Amino acid sequence: MIAYLEGTIRSLTTDRAVILAGGVGYLVHIPLSTYYRLENSKTAALQIYTHVREDALALYGFAEPDERMAFEKLISISGIGPRLAQVILSGISVDELADAIGRGDARRLSSIPGVGKKTSERICLELRDKLIVSGDAKPQPSRPKASTDDDVVSALVNLGYRAQLAESAVQTAKNDLGADADFSTLLKRALRQLTK
Repeated sequence: MIAYLEGTIRSLTTDRAVILAGGVGYLVHIPLSTYYRLENSKTAALQIYTHVREDALALYGFAEPDERMAFEKLISISGIGPRLAQVILSGISVDELADAIGRGDARRLSSIPGVGKKTSERICLELRDKLIVSGDAKPQPSRPKASTDDDVVSALVNLGYRAQLAESAVQTAKNDLGADADFSTLLKRALRQLTK
């Protein structure tokens, strides 16, 4: 497994680089932010994510460790593969991504070409409290939620409701039922709220 690659840049485009190291040319897929860091350089030092499938092995390179960490978080979400994660990181910086997720701003994410509304809502829901911002190693501020709340919101989103509506319905249901409500009771009450 390759985790770091340092060498001479043999070729560079906006989405890939060929890095010569030890007599071997490695094809590395990169986001735009990394391209901008490399475009006037002759050498590269990249954090690498090695993506292994049955039929292929692909390298994804990042100028900063935070970019690789964000990439790994993105591909942990069902339906987001390495190519889409690369597109997302080409359309938004890691700090902006963390800020958008912390604020639940799915609209900002869906403005990135190739990222649909449902995907952006899923990113906000699943990465809330998980994305770390560069340098300070603190999660972006967001509303604290119990895991039962998250599970109910996730179930509602899977049923086709928008994340913001689902969160609002869960909060209202929780206010009615109290903090100790179990999953099924909270889900039923939130669904009743949404179908009013």
